[in-house]
Amino acid sequence: MVRTAGRPLRVGVQLPEVEREVRWPEYLAMARRVEELGYDSLWLGDHLLYRLADGSARGPWEAWTMLSALAASTSRIRLGPLVAATAFHAPAMLAKMAATVDEVSGGRLILGLGAGWNEAEFRAFGFPFDHRIARFEEAFTIIRTLLRDGSIDFNGRYFQARDCELLPRPARPGGPPLLIGSRGERMLRITLPYVDAWNVWFSDTENSPAGVPPLRDLVDRICREVGRDPVAIERTVAVQVRLTGGRGRVQGDYAQHPHAPLSGSPEVVAEELRAYAREGIAEVQLVLDPITLASIEELASVLELLDRAG
Repeated sequence: MVRTAGRPLRVGVQLPEVEREVRWPEYLAMARRVEELGYDSLWLGDHLLYRLADGSARGPWEAWTMLSALAASTSRIRLGPLVAATAFHAPAMLAKMAATVDEVSGGRLILGLGAGWNEAEFRAFGFPFDHRIARFEEAFTIIRTLLRDGSIDFNGRYFQARDCELLPRPARPGGPPLLIGSRGERMLRITLPYVDAWNVWFSDTENSPAGVPPLRDLVDRICREVGRDPVAIERTVAVQVRLTGGRGRVQGDYAQHPHAPLSGSPEVVAEELRAYAREGIAEVQLVLDPITLASIEELASVLELLDRAG
């Protein structure tokens, strides 16, 4: 995956999820401004419903429909789900959706995949929550095989794709790059033989470059154990950043304990991102607080500093 010239790592932005109700015109304005300002990627969470601690409920728009619209409304920036829950669609259909978005985008999709974790949305929308990793393993086999080989005949315990073909083929030979969002050993053993990149949420690193080495070493070890060169796997992490007006970002309860957001002057933020690069991180997905057009523009000075020092 290409890096912006001179920049020590790629910098992406996650668009709003359930911080507030956001309508299409604002998503469109944000995505286009992210592209204009020189960010490298934009990302959407793949969730359906959150039940919050105060008893209220919030839900985002459906991720794949939104990704297709954003793909058609931009021209350069890479985009993808961070990460798509394989449980929310029949796996062959998810491969079909990914191939379609890759076509609409002209080959700019990064296909982030995960097993999902939020039981409330599984239950509300009728998706089974049991045997999540076993279900993911079957789904992952179908998705990656269809995208990379174009056909599969699969009869599993949870999923079937009998004499299935993916036509037309994706915009790129072999399909979009695959990214796994997980720190679980079982998930990593299933996916690291095949994926192009790995990602964890900011809570998994305690939102600090110092939290990267143990996870990086875990990925390296499992790569060696499954016969994959660790160098072949790009490392990416989400980073929470607080900007003017930030008061804490509403999100699901994946992170049970809050972690201090990255904040400070553009120079401070840029140096922290350089520290991620020194730990081998190829891309950060910024989780902005607040996630607004003003925040996206405020952070552009950090990109200038990164490019200048690169």
